[in-house]
Amino acid sequence: MHAALRLALAATILTPLAVSPAAPADNVAGTSSFAVNKKRIDTSLGNMLTSGRAVGVSALVWQGGKERYFGAQGFADREANRPMARDTLVNIFSMTKPVTGVALMTLWEAGKFGLDDPVARYIPEFANARFYAGKDANGVPLYRPATRPVLIRDLMRHTAGVPYGFTDTAPDILWKANNPLSLDNDLETAAKMIGGLPLTFDPGTQWSYSSGVDVQARLVEIFSGMKFSDYVDKTIFKPLGMKDSAWAQPAEKLPRFAASYARTTTGMTRVPDEQTRALSWAGKKMTMGGAGICTTIDDYMRFARMLLGKGTLEGVRILRPSTIRLMSTDQLDPRITERLWLPGKGNVGFGLDFAVRTGQPRDAKENRGAVGEFFWDGAASTLFWIDPANDLAAVFFVQTFPFDGTLHHDFREAVYGADYLGPAGD
Repeated sequence: MHAALRLALAATILTPLAVSPAAPADNVAGTSSFAVNKKRIDTSLGNMLTSGRAVGVSALVWQGGKERYFGAQGFADREANRPMARDTLVNIFSMTKPVTGVALMTLWEAGKFGLDDPVARYIPEFANARFYAGKDANGVPLYRPATRPVLIRDLMRHTAGVPYGFTDTAPDILWKANNPLSLDNDLETAAKMIGGLPLTFDPGTQWSYSSGVDVQARLVEIFSGMKFSDYVDKTIFKPLGMKDSAWAQPAEKLPRFAASYARTTTGMTRVPDEQTRALSWAGKKMTMGGAGICTTIDDYMRFARMLLGKGTLEGVRILRPSTIRLMSTDQLDPRITERLWLPGKGNVGFGLDFAVRTGQPRDAKENRGAVGEFFWDGAASTLFWIDPANDLAAVFFVQTFPFDGTLHHDFREAVYGADYLGPAGD
């Protein structure tokens, strides 16, 4: 993987939204109702630009069967004086992951596998897994046999212990040395390499963001007999009318891409296009399950609306309602207390390829949202969420590095209002 791209992906997993461990939500004054306010959202987007946190932003809110808000401000390409627009193509990085999860679950519905099947049944390199258990007195890494196999469910809820290459632990050092997600590898090669690496912990004992979603993409190929990107195009993009969504965009669409910008002490500096658009280039072997889709805000909203519609959009069914409920229900055992930076996303757990809100916001610093919502974001600070309690879906596009959770906080506050707490939940 290109070094700059690795840093971009690292930004989304190593930079949590700042949330202080405050009093429980029932001690926080707030409201359980709101109305989408166009002026409030416009003002928020404008502040993102004037504060120097973004060069261009766009946002789309769908509620109650109607578009309630669309706004775009600033530049998709500042140097070319090209404004942010509805047809601007954006690299969504890890917002690819929910698409991969939906693709895999279509095959689960078809009876191709069980969520608790060992991954090694389909990718033998995952057999005889061992996990990192610290270092001995001489600083030599210690490894122990896993107490149980890595399950497909583990890949989807990030409890597999698969490394991602962003820390200085021994498994991540090996990851970086092997570089399984090199654009010169295909998914088969990558999955075999990942399966042969030691795990960062015993499966099922911790939550840690990982390349397990890329292994999911390989499982899609195994169960479907198709190339991963072709299967996604056939079963998700085309049925939903997502005509501008792809990993490898044709050359004629490249002028519609949003440039990416890095926030520095001297302002927003353009990131070289060849670094941030690497996954959109045709001719590469790698099609990641964890990143790489380039799309428009309207296209991604169609995906979000399908999720909001319990698996169906405009008469086209992708998944059953029960499958959407399964994916959007917290799957983490309460004994899994080591959750890396996930608590920084708010009062949440994790389902199958989505974070899931399990409690009201604890304080004003935490993102506004409703219990039962499910969501994810991307390295360039993009965000989407599904809020069944309010029949709402929202998509936020920007291309800011490093990952900036304050943008999410401000956009959510603009949608819901600063005092929104939502329903109390169970």
